[in-house]
Amino acid sequence: MEYDFIIVGAGSAGCVLANRLSECGKYSVLLLEAGKKDNALTIQMPAACLTNLTSTRHNWAFQGEPEPQLGGRVMQHDRGKVLGGSSSINGMVFIRGHALDYDGWAQSGCEGWSYRNVLPYFRKMESYEGGSDEYRALDGPMKVHRPQAENPLAQAFVKAGKQAGHPASQDLSGYQQEGFGVLDRSIHKGQRWSTARAYLDPAKSRPNLNVISGVHVQKVMVEEGRAAGVEYLANGSSQTARARREVILSAGAVGSPHLLMLSGIGSADHLNEMGIDLVADLPGVGENLNDHPDFVLKFRALKPVSIWPETKLVGRIKAGVQWLLTHQGTFASNHFDVAACLRSDPSVAYPDLQFTLSPIAVDDQTWEPLPEHAFQIHVGLMRAHSRGRITLKSTDPTAPPSILVNYYDDPRDRELMLKGIRIVRNLVRQSAFEELCGEEIFPGDSSQSDEDLNQLLTTNTASQWHLSGTARMGRATDQMAVTDANGCVHGVKALRVVDASIMPLVTNGNTNAPTIMIAEKLSDSILGKAPLPEIDAPVWSG
Repeated sequence: MEYDFIIVGAGSAGCVLANRLSECGKYSVLLLEAGKKDNALTIQMPAACLTNLTSTRHNWAFQGEPEPQLGGRVMQHDRGKVLGGSSSINGMVFIRGHALDYDGWAQSGCEGWSYRNVLPYFRKMESYEGGSDEYRALDGPMKVHRPQAENPLAQAFVKAGKQAGHPASQDLSGYQQEGFGVLDRSIHKGQRWSTARAYLDPAKSRPNLNVISGVHVQKVMVEEGRAAGVEYLANGSSQTARARREVILSAGAVGSPHLLMLSGIGSADHLNEMGIDLVADLPGVGENLNDHPDFVLKFRALKPVSIWPETKLVGRIKAGVQWLLTHQGTFASNHFDVAACLRSDPSVAYPDLQFTLSPIAVDDQTWEPLPEHAFQIHVGLMRAHSRGRITLKSTDPTAPPSILVNYYDDPRDRELMLKGIRIVRNLVRQSAFEELCGEEIFPGDSSQSDEDLNQLLTTNTASQWHLSGTARMGRATDQMAVTDANGCVHGVKALRVVDASIMPLVTNGNTNAPTIMIAEKLSDSILGKAPLPEIDAPVWSG
């Protein structure tokens, strides 16, 4: 078992790498994945995405540590455990983040990651249904659908934004992210378009690519300061595979730091406590954990404009048959047609809040639809000040690590979420919603004070499942940096990390599209190719 490249994790990044590294036929590639290939309808059908999150069939469903600022609540952190990783179970929201996110990465010491550097890779990866320009492209593997946003609630949302004095955006991933606009999705012809479909399916028949699923990698073997291969469990027995060129970790913001620590790469103090021999003292491994906290406001609809009837038995049967026959209708959508990226304050350089509308309201605990015509609006904090960490609880590779996000550890995050709640309440008071929006079901009119709302933030904040930053890029002189700007782990040769864990800061929006871009960009680095030519496109600044 010897290959040029060994990739650990067939998720959003790993599938991209497997395709690009095997493309020329020159190198042999091994792709290892703990989950299994699965063509279940819940993966293919966009509207079934919540079903994937209530089962452990395709979901690691990591249980976090009690969150100190959330009253000790234990949060579930959903991560894909299937070919395609989280791109196979996520909400299919496709948004790139703001240009200043990437300029900030470059300024923090990650040379080559400014917006003009990454834009060519965003274009390379996508085939955009909305047309091409200097920001978007038509011939990439990722099929990106632009919805029509015909639901009256979606139309009212965008119109109300204008009435409230906010800008409109023609493309949230193009020239102007800030404002209200249509929210793209990774769906093609009514089916989820994961990286397994976009990248792995076209490559899996190549003789130089070997995909092994249902195996659990235990550690990276490091010999004389160089990653020589991996040990993994297959059918209960330990196996090894050796890498002639590189081992690449693409196990995600939880899995990659977990595996680094199990391999002796991390904080010397922590590894000593766990009885693991030190290979490289990198105290940043597992630190800098970013996430987007989420809070949902629910409203009664005054007209039958929600999709609630389609969730009842007869409606489900009709919609299910329609989707099976035509891949159209209610089940062909994730039902996030519109969003808004806004600043919490005019003094903020660029948007730090994201709002998404859903034409149905669901119970926060069970995710069952409320039995009435209702809708909800999500408030997401895109640049939280709080940071968490991932550490080992056990040296057993099959045991999950400790995950503490530390939501609201920095009190500024609560203040920003309160501003977001007020923005939503002002939005639904605009005339565009006058004939559609009734009573505020949650939090409710009785919850107006900061004290009341802060208590609800404690009891009802959720995760947007955008964990990142736990093996961040940075210069070798940066004590907390884990990799350099090419994903190479400091102090260990032939070992890279390529996934959301290397983000220095989480992006201003859902993280799937940026993760795919990272893998596209670093594929060129791994192969020794020159980066794609920069694109110096203008960006709206308001």
